[in-house]
Amino acid sequence: MTVTTADDYVEFCAYLRSLTGIDLLQYKRPQMERRLRTFYASQGVHSLSGAVEHLRIQPQSLEQLLDRITINVSQLWRNPELWELVAAELLPALARQGQIRAWSAGCSYGAEAYTLATICRQAVPAARATILGTDIDKRMVARARLGFFSDEDARSAPPRLLSAGFERVQDGWRAKLELRAMTRFDQGDLLRTQPRPRSYDLILCRNTVIYFAEPIRDELHRRLAEAVRPGGFLVIGSTERVSNPAGLGLSLQHPFIYRKA
Repeated sequence: MTVTTADDYVEFCAYLRSLTGIDLLQYKRPQMERRLRTFYASQGVHSLSGAVEHLRIQPQSLEQLLDRITINVSQLWRNPELWELVAAELLPALARQGQIRAWSAGCSYGAEAYTLATICRQAVPAARATILGTDIDKRMVARARLGFFSDEDARSAPPRLLSAGFERVQDGWRAKLELRAMTRFDQGDLLRTQPRPRSYDLILCRNTVIYFAEPIRDELHRRLAEAVRPGGFLVIGSTERVSNPAGLGLSLQHPFIYRKA
C-alpha cells in the first residue's frame, strides 16, 4: 500500500540522494517535480511516495530515471559560432603563456571537451592544453572516456575539423588518441565542487545552471569565477546569465563570455 506524505517530493528527493548523491532539492522545483511526476505517471505510479516504493522494489529502474532527470543533451561543435570565437580570440590570448588549463563543467558524454581539444590542436598547436571534464552522472563520465560519438552527435561539426580530431568508426566517430591524451574525465557534482582558486585558464559551464535555483546558480558562478585565473575566461550558455559579473571580477567580452580581471 502506498503512503502519501505531506510532501512526497521532498521524501523522493531524500531517497534519491541516498542512492545516487544527486540532490534534486537544489534544482528549480517546478520543472523537476513536473518531470518526475510525468515520468512516473506514464508508468502507472501516481505519487512520489509510490515512486520511492517503485525504486525499492525495482532498483533496475534507476537507470531509466536518471536518463529522465539528468539533461545529457550535447553534440560536437554545439553552437559552431561560439567555437569559431574560441579559436580566433580566446585560445590565442591564453596560449601566450605556453599552456592552457581548461575545465568542461557539466561535460555530459564529453562532446564539448573533445571539441575544445580538437580546436586547441588546430588553433594553438604549440601550447600544451589539458582539459578536465566533470559530470554528476557516472554513466556519462564512463562514456566520455571512450570518446565515441554518433553521426547525429557530429551533425554540426565542420568536416575538416571533424576529420582532424576524430576517426571514422562503425556508426560514428571516435576521438583520436592525441585528443584522448589531452582530456581527463571525472565524476563531480557542481553543487559541491570546490575548485582551487585561479586553477583554470578557461572554464566552460554551458546550459547547466538554468536548472538551478537562483541562489544556487549565483553561488556556483562565484566559485567558477574564483577558479579562473586573471586574464582567463568563463563561458556560459546562451540562455544563462551571471547576475553580478563585476562583483565577481568578471567583465563581459562577448555575449556569454566573461574575462577575469
